[in-house]
Amino acid sequence: MRDLVEIGMGRTARRTYELDDIDIVPSRRTRSSKEVSTSWQLDAYRFDIPVLAHPTDALVSPSFAIELGKRGGLGVINGEGLWGRHADVEAKLAELVALAESDVDVEAPIKKLQELHAAPLQPGLLAAAVAQVRDAGVTTAVRVSPQNARALTPQLLEAGIDLLVVHGTIISAEHVAHGDSEPLNLKTFISELDVPVVAGGVSDHRTALHLMRTGAAGVIVGYGSTEGATTTGEVLGIGLPMATAIADAAAARRDYLDETGGRYVHVIADGDITSSGDLAKAIACGADAAVLGAPLAVAAEAPGGGWYWPSAAAHPSVPRGTMLPVSFGERPSLDRVLTGPSDDPFGSLNFVGGLRRSMAKSGYSDLKEFQKVGLTVRA
Repeated sequence: MRDLVEIGMGRTARRTYELDDIDIVPSRRTRSSKEVSTSWQLDAYRFDIPVLAHPTDALVSPSFAIELGKRGGLGVINGEGLWGRHADVEAKLAELVALAESDVDVEAPIKKLQELHAAPLQPGLLAAAVAQVRDAGVTTAVRVSPQNARALTPQLLEAGIDLLVVHGTIISAEHVAHGDSEPLNLKTFISELDVPVVAGGVSDHRTALHLMRTGAAGVIVGYGSTEGATTTGEVLGIGLPMATAIADAAAARRDYLDETGGRYVHVIADGDITSSGDLAKAIACGADAAVLGAPLAVAAEAPGGGWYWPSAAAHPSVPRGTMLPVSFGERPSLDRVLTGPSDDPFGSLNFVGGLRRSMAKSGYSDLKEFQKVGLTVRA
């Protein structure tokens, strides 16, 4: 039964929970962390670790996507980002970081981001970025917005992508476009593609179930919220309690599994995961994998130079996010961020190692089993 509280006369609201509000409860025999598997499979593609990179230019360059792919994760290129708009992205990012570090005008970096994203998309540049990742032998994924999915997808398919990510702050099964444009019906759109589609973000059971019914292979829960970088709550008034949202989407997955007689749709958590403990709790709530943004941006391989911003920060009229410094000194390697060794006692390094140990301490040997672990809510 939903926990409803009265917030005023005749107005009720649901009580919800963040990842910080819950704890994992080990209740089975422990096992060695070496006996734990963190692998998962999305459609025909198998991954060794349940980690996707947020599709922002601060994080995912073609080279970063390759490095993450070689380590068993998935880097998602922003198909509407700078890699498809400028031939000298590294130089543009250096200008942006220098502007942020100057600290003269806090709004100047966002204005610069908007200016850089105002340049037209060049299909040849985006195709070259996709080809670089594909030729390295790792799974190639590109993000497009619901507004531009129909226009950009044919070019991406021709370039040779493996996975398409239709991603917005909050999306639905049908996107109503401005003017005379035909609405994007995701069910029709997905049925005409030969590649699996991951869609999101969503925040509740009903929307997650609607997206699953479109034929999506995976549904993203959340909108990439990161304290200090994402301002969706301030700009739109939309907040997302991740523990509740993930559990709701996992319930939708069970309902859809029963409805279809066995079709499993993966739930991918995207937001407020800043430590290995958060990653473990997201899986425990029902996620199959998680999107990481700022935690990966500290890596030396990330193109943002120690800075992070979400992809929505570059919106031309309603930017939702700012540039956040994530590293103030020597930047760790991607290997240390993912698998250690770590000298940080708060879980910001060795994300996968922390997840494996949490699973082992709870007695579970794989991710699907770990979704059954007990949980408590803090008073």
